[in-house]
Amino acid sequence: MNAYAQQVLELRKSQCPWESEFIQSVTEVFESIGDVLDADPRIQKNKILERITIPERIVTFQVPWLDDNGEIQVNTGYRVQFNSAIGPYKGGLRFHPSVTLSTLKFLGFEQMFKNALTTLPMGGGKGGSDFNPKGKSDREVMNFCNSFMRELFRHIGPDTDVPAGDIGVGAREIGYLFGQYKRLANAFNGVLTGKGLGWGGSLVRAEATGFGAIYFVQHMLSALKQDIAGKRVVISGFGNVAWGAALKATQLGAKVIAISGPDGYILDEDGLTLDKVAYMLELRSSGKDIVSPYAEKFAGSKFVAGRKPWEVPADIAMPCAIQNELNGDDAAALVANKVGLVAEVSNMGCTPEAIQCFQTNGIPFAPGKAVNAGGVATSGLEMAQNAGHGYWSAEEVDAKLHSIMTGIHAACVKNGSKDGRIDYVAGANIAGFRTVAEAMIAQGI
Repeated sequence: MNAYAQQVLELRKSQCPWESEFIQSVTEVFESIGDVLDADPRIQKNKILERITIPERIVTFQVPWLDDNGEIQVNTGYRVQFNSAIGPYKGGLRFHPSVTLSTLKFLGFEQMFKNALTTLPMGGGKGGSDFNPKGKSDREVMNFCNSFMRELFRHIGPDTDVPAGDIGVGAREIGYLFGQYKRLANAFNGVLTGKGLGWGGSLVRAEATGFGAIYFVQHMLSALKQDIAGKRVVISGFGNVAWGAALKATQLGAKVIAISGPDGYILDEDGLTLDKVAYMLELRSSGKDIVSPYAEKFAGSKFVAGRKPWEVPADIAMPCAIQNELNGDDAAALVANKVGLVAEVSNMGCTPEAIQCFQTNGIPFAPGKAVNAGGVATSGLEMAQNAGHGYWSAEEVDAKLHSIMTGIHAACVKNGSKDGRIDYVAGANIAGFRTVAEAMIAQGI
């Protein structure tokens, strides 16, 4: 690691040693950009690394709300506005018991570079709460969202900060949040993305992250002179992201043979059909967060309880669930089963040990900030539609999404090619960092 980067990393470790996810994400980026730092003394002179690792603003607030028994409940709300050098803060809201400031800082830090890769004018941000919408009534979720937005609304706006959905924040939550914002701000504008189609939303948004991931995988395969048709694909998760990836992969002729949930994974050697992919959404909407009913519904498939799908031999592995879901042992199992490539769809879905295992064994590996950028890219397209007070067709949005993912892959290749191979981690980090750093230097202090 470059000496300047090491110095700033050690400083951040000493200041917040408990923020393990954030430190992990900073370390990954800093390990990639040494050559950039060596070649450009302006970066250290302008203290870019010091500035880029401290959010421009963190808002923390209490969220009191009434449950259906009339009892007062209290959660903590956050918005981490990380960097606005290339546009208004942009990033999702996550409602989940695991949400901490460390989680949101790592997600906001990653978001900054991911958004830069799209080439759309969006800065990096993230937010959420330790509130768990699972098992809550619609009224309870509405009460929470109304209270959450009563504080958040003063810190966001279409030209300031544009939140979106994330884990635990779907169409229902976005609707309640937008309705409360509209009442408080007395304005109807594009302050949130992921809205309903009848009130400012964009076609293809629900599928965008998964679709974009498969478009990126297609480019990875093309660089290897291969095609996706006939490839065996293993996916973790069964929510919107995994559904979008499974749907597009199936449409393009790949065979998705595994999906997973907290309870275990489904192995379907026949591959998912469009009917089976559609059932993934039924499982998600049931609120039970389990995949085992799939095996009861579709003959020939089987449920493997308490295990992860990375033990299944496959050509392509795509973690689509949550951070650090694929560890060193999982990576070793994939390598032993001769996996062809790994595309990280969840944010920081692979541990450093897993990434090192793939790279050491020559397995093409692409990081989440490149692979999953299709979601925020389509959110950016929704922002553009809102600003122009219009709608684009699904074909138009999908074509723009495909073009953006093509550009991201090209940026990774341009910045990550060395000795006849493509280091997608370095390529994504260097491309995103250069864009943000140049804007910060140009704008001064």
